[in-house]
Amino acid sequence: MMSDVLRIDGEFIADYKIHFASHNGEVEPLDEWVRSNDNLFGWQEFRPSVNDFNREYIFALMKFYPENNCWLFGGVFRVLARHHDRYEVELSQEFSEFIGRLKLYYSYTDRKRRVNFENHYERLEVGEILREPYGGRPFPGFDSVNLSFNELENIITKNRFDWRQALANAKGIYLITDGSTKKQYIGSAYGDNGIWSRWSYYVSSGHGGNARLRDFVPEADLTYCRENFRFNLLEYHLPRALDQFVIDREGYWKDVLMTRVPHGLNEN
Repeated sequence: MMSDVLRIDGEFIADYKIHFASHNGEVEPLDEWVRSNDNLFGWQEFRPSVNDFNREYIFALMKFYPENNCWLFGGVFRVLARHHDRYEVELSQEFSEFIGRLKLYYSYTDRKRRVNFENHYERLEVGEILREPYGGRPFPGFDSVNLSFNELENIITKNRFDWRQALANAKGIYLITDGSTKKQYIGSAYGDNGIWSRWSYYVSSGHGGNARLRDFVPEADLTYCRENFRFNLLEYHLPRALDQFVIDREGYWKDVLMTRVPHGLNEN
């Protein structure tokens, strides 16, 4: 089926490399693409010491990490020039209607991410064609909120209705984990628009006004947050819950998880 969709034959396929783009140690290409589709250019323009993109076209896939062995089609890129430190590419209109919509299944585990198309395309299984380009995970329910900063940033900046409707109508206690230091911070949300409003402040500032988190977040630079912070919702409550009750529950979780300094990032 894959060969029919792509009109691949022995003569045409030799022009293609396939790029299995996945976590580079800092960010996920899927998160970068959701934030701005243009971000995927950087993943194709990067040139390692070896000239991996030595063919005219790149068939770009992004690791679709919400599912096992799944890849999301990011487009066909044409290599315009090969410099010693980067590639110049342009996005082709070839198969553009499938960008962000075509999900392929393939249990590819090799560390080499830029490979010859003909060695892999027959094992790529078309799993689904989404009605619209992927815009991030749908709201999973309050008991399953576990987000990287990148995911949270995309949800807030794109004003995702399902997430906003849920989080703006709930108070709650949340946990921020710093993947670099392994330290944790407990916070609470109980003002207008609840958790949505509080987490929106983190997306705009990186630190949410917290003194200890400011130490890791240079002004107007969210790089550290995107690379290290995760957000978990520990408990949620209806808007009618008393603010003092939520504050008391925040203190409870600080004690349970020992997040006050020097063990964690809470100062009080």
